[in-house]
Amino acid sequence: MATRGSRSEKVKRIFQQFDTNRDGGLNRDEMAALVVAVNPRVKFSDEQINAILDEVFRTYGEFIDGEKGLTYDGLLRTYDDGAGDVDRDFDALGLELNFDENKGASIVSEASSSSIADERVIESQKKQRTAAWAVSPHHGIVFDDTWKLVDDLEILLKRLKAKQAKDAKFRNDNFDAYSDAGWSRELGASAELSEKRVYWEESGPDYALFVKELGALRSRADGARSREEAFDGHMAIGRVLYEHQLFKEALICFKRSCELQPMDVRPHFRAGNCLYVLGKSKEAKEEFLLALESAEAGGNQWGYLLPQIYVNLGIALEGEGMVLSACEYYREAAILCPTHYRALKLLGSALFGVGEYRAAVKALEEAIFMKPDYADAHCDLASALHGMGEDERAIEVFQKAIDLKPGHVDALYNLGGLYMDLGRFQRASEMYTRVLAVWPNHWRAQLNKAVSLLGAGETEEAKKALKEALKMTNRVELNDAIYHLKQLQKKKVKTNGGSNGEAAFVIVDPSKFKTLGEKTTLRQDLGNALQIRAFQRLTRLNRCEVDLLKKEMSETDVPVSYSGSGGPQKSIRKPNLEEVLRKLLNFLKPETFQGAVKAINEKILSVLDETGSGRVDLGMFYAVLAPLCSGPPDNRKRIAFDALLWRPVNEGGSHIRKVDAVQYIKLLRAIFIPSHGVSEMLEVHGETDTSMVSFNEFLVMFNDPDWGFGILSTFLKLETGDRNRHEHHVCSVCRYPIIGSRFKEVKSHFSLCNQCYSEGKVPPNFKQDEYKFKEYGKEAEAMKDKCLCFNLQSRKDP
Repeated sequence: MATRGSRSEKVKRIFQQFDTNRDGGLNRDEMAALVVAVNPRVKFSDEQINAILDEVFRTYGEFIDGEKGLTYDGLLRTYDDGAGDVDRDFDALGLELNFDENKGASIVSEASSSSIADERVIESQKKQRTAAWAVSPHHGIVFDDTWKLVDDLEILLKRLKAKQAKDAKFRNDNFDAYSDAGWSRELGASAELSEKRVYWEESGPDYALFVKELGALRSRADGARSREEAFDGHMAIGRVLYEHQLFKEALICFKRSCELQPMDVRPHFRAGNCLYVLGKSKEAKEEFLLALESAEAGGNQWGYLLPQIYVNLGIALEGEGMVLSACEYYREAAILCPTHYRALKLLGSALFGVGEYRAAVKALEEAIFMKPDYADAHCDLASALHGMGEDERAIEVFQKAIDLKPGHVDALYNLGGLYMDLGRFQRASEMYTRVLAVWPNHWRAQLNKAVSLLGAGETEEAKKALKEALKMTNRVELNDAIYHLKQLQKKKVKTNGGSNGEAAFVIVDPSKFKTLGEKTTLRQDLGNALQIRAFQRLTRLNRCEVDLLKKEMSETDVPVSYSGSGGPQKSIRKPNLEEVLRKLLNFLKPETFQGAVKAINEKILSVLDETGSGRVDLGMFYAVLAPLCSGPPDNRKRIAFDALLWRPVNEGGSHIRKVDAVQYIKLLRAIFIPSHGVSEMLEVHGETDTSMVSFNEFLVMFNDPDWGFGILSTFLKLETGDRNRHEHHVCSVCRYPIIGSRFKEVKSHFSLCNQCYSEGKVPPNFKQDEYKFKEYGKEAEAMKDKCLCFNLQSRKDP
């Protein structure tokens, strides 16, 4: 059997390179030299080096041999735990493995064709192609006959690649510009998927022949002398196929291996990897959970693999949009392996994804401290800093990410968005131009480039960019933007002290805004209702039937727990709450669901879990959601009441405690009308009231316009009418087509959209002591008014 270059051999060569005194250990000086050498692009400070060494020597204390330092086994374990990438470090040091090429592989008669047997003789005399995993002590090939299967498979792959390359069917695409997925494809090693994605043509006769011959190899594996040898054969075939990115075929092998040895961690882990790459996140999650179960049942045997399983399980959960749950597993991986910088980066990114900016910054800074040249971590750190309002620092960190990876699409795009937020439109357009240079069909970058050019006053260039975006997608936002641009050109209005392209306006004191008729919404009420409606649309709660909340309450058995105040609660942890939300919003795509969870976490859970315990009162949560779900208004209020009744303190009766009703309404106002609600939450009165309230009494409290949630009526009006368009009418301030209600000033006859009316903006050429507005939900109402005025005028005329 020919000797293969192995992962352990590479670690041994690295160890020997830096064990300068040949005492069998790497002391602090030798270890520091290794860290610096394998990161040639990074300039470490003494403090950073010492911190890294302290962490390594503390974490791997069992492998420290007195003054000699870290042993070879200890260095191997650091790589097994994901603290570094063996292949990358080996290449960075310019080392080579010395293979013993004098021994040829014996020719065997089991070859699937005579040509394979002939080619094997030639291949055995060349430098070995097989990856280092093959002779790994934990994950390598065990049986000699398995090597023969691997050799024959390599020849089949070489033949298929040659045929497809000849027909121009085989493609390598470089994904260097995009963010690293961060996941672990190997057990132990932290090697990532190749940055070059391979695409095989699966419909031609060449591929069909390959699959047929591959089937013969699988049959040979099944015909092995023992179950263990058959397992070894299928695992090896699957590994080779995975390395060549033939994921569907690899999955078949790993699934067969799972059948042969159901309690082995490795086939479940690798089947999960295949499923994830194939876009089947849910199935991948199930396989990773099986791997986790096997690892935990196996005791110390698989303990060191747990961090990698946790990481990939977290990534699979993110693929389903379950980011809060993913955070749990990333956190576990980081606890088990403190030097696992990818786990920390993924934890930070996930925390950012749910709006936990401070915690995200902490985790990402830790990851960067361990790996200063981690471009993706810099990108996400900058985004988190922007979320916290530290914009200048965020710009510096974005620039660092771009310096590390000049074509980093995410960093360029997000930096463009930051410049837009700061009003630096010229710089923003430059960033979007760089994004488009890397990703020419990125329609969002094209649209944002147009908006930034418009902000910079380059109207003609903005118009060209919008037309380019329209070629990429025909979304309604683009058509509205083009119409808006035309309106600006027609009007030739002056800008209001900036260069954002909006028409000039003045903001009028609320006392000067008067309403005509009972149906016209008050300016302040509309502003609050618009924010609630925006939240509802972002979370898609308007597509969630309110009766589903009732169904969840009746079908879910939640154990009673006791809060710090001693009161019984049906409380659950945030990741479990995320599972409940997934059932309620099961119609959402993963990325949309992730956005919904972020909004709910920031707006609702941050108030319900003000102590930061990570637990939420489920009954109160259902009650808060109910008014925003779809269904008749009375039904929404009824189910909010039922949710309060479902809580342990009220369960079993038809009345709820008045103090709970008061607390609920205060929470609603604190969440959805924060300008009033926060101060109300600070007031403590009535908590000792032991009286009970019926549903009808609850309705009176709920509908109170001053102390209840009377804003719901205005919100309901938006639900039914905020998509109505008003023909040719545009807002006199922002110049956008009016969608929703149109507010017409009865004296000067100018019109405002919902947003401008709620913000008190009026055109500067209409200066009046007061402004009287009439609201039109539909243009038919305006026509009816016009006809009525015309009839009245006709009657007055002689």
